[in-house]
Amino acid sequence: MITNGGAALGAQAALRLTQTGLYEFEPGLTDAELARIEEEYGFEFADDHRAFLAAGLPVNVPPEEGQTWSRPWPEWRGGDLDSLRRQLDWPVEGVLLDVEHNGFWYEAWGERPSDDAAALATARDRLADVPVLVPVYGHRYLPAGRGSSGHPVLSMWQTDIIYYGLDLVDYIHREFDEARGNVDNSWNPKATAPFWRDLL
Repeated sequence: MITNGGAALGAQAALRLTQTGLYEFEPGLTDAELARIEEEYGFEFADDHRAFLAAGLPVNVPPEEGQTWSRPWPEWRGGDLDSLRRQLDWPVEGVLLDVEHNGFWYEAWGERPSDDAAALATARDRLADVPVLVPVYGHRYLPAGRGSSGHPVLSMWQTDIIYYGLDLVDYIHREFDEARGNVDNSWNPKATAPFWRDLL
């Protein structure tokens, strides 16, 4: 069962996206579909993310030139499994890319092995234990976790991670709302996911 607060946030985010008129929507994911996805990929959606997807699935439109993702909305129903897996793996793979090519090392992992292959293997092992991030749109992510909601939305590009919204509703407003130029930037988000919050 999802929390009332999480359900309200997700429904409000879905309504705000609908009001932009930017996307068409398929029917939302059913409880059975959500359970299948969670079992298939080994995570549980946060309550607000779950409610957002249950309200309706945004349909991808043809990509604009230079767009990073050809299908930025994860196609949870009937989408390409490899594409979904790549989107789910994006945050961890980005960190590994920086470990391998840019000298990144997380201090809490201890001393970096002098051998690059050993460093990469150690990083991969440590990253197996970090909280799962679930794609919302392109490289914008929310932490997984049933019974949780209200997490800031994070924009993930290797170890260059920034806040993209105080929560899912604020994110939809900032990313898609026609009036986004009028967004109040006096915000003070606080990331909740261990490890990832240290990279902000």
